[in-house]
Amino acid sequence: MFKKEDISMAPTLAETPEGISGQGFFATSMEKAVGLARKNSLWPLPFATSCCGIEFMATMGAHYDLARFGSERLSFSPRQSDLLMVMGTVAKKMGPVLREVYIQMAEPKWVIAVGACASSGGIFDTYSVLQGIDRIIPVDVYVPGCPPRPEQIIDGIIKIQELVGNESLRRRNSKEYQELMDQYNIE
Repeated sequence: MFKKEDISMAPTLAETPEGISGQGFFATSMEKAVGLARKNSLWPLPFATSCCGIEFMATMGAHYDLARFGSERLSFSPRQSDLLMVMGTVAKKMGPVLREVYIQMAEPKWVIAVGACASSGGIFDTYSVLQGIDRIIPVDVYVPGCPPRPEQIIDGIIKIQELVGNESLRRRNSKEYQELMDQYNIE
């Protein structure tokens, strides 16, 4: 349990990117400035199908408060989001719908697979359950658990933020990224 003495009353500020600073000015590269803005303003699209979605609801609640990490605005429109959070069991019949949601998202976009079912099919090793969403869309971060605790989901968000903050603006045009996308047969 937190004690009042443990909580700092100072405001939390975004980490300053590398650059040159002086009295009254700060200069950095465009890539670092864009990375800082992107990582602190993710707009997640929750694609929740089962119990992991309930844990995500707890993560958005007052006790864990995902809004502290710049993810307060949930978007239920793929065209207005940049982080797809797939939570729970994905049936094979739902696979084309999930892929279509991913395709409709604007670049740059990132994906988190939350829970054992989204990551590997979980305990449902059956003909009707997709054995991991990485068979149809690329995944950036996996959050383990069945269901994962809210702290684990927050850790996944932090990992995505690290990836987003350090990602090159031209990464999506790289040869390696194009090979990955060709492997998934996504347009």
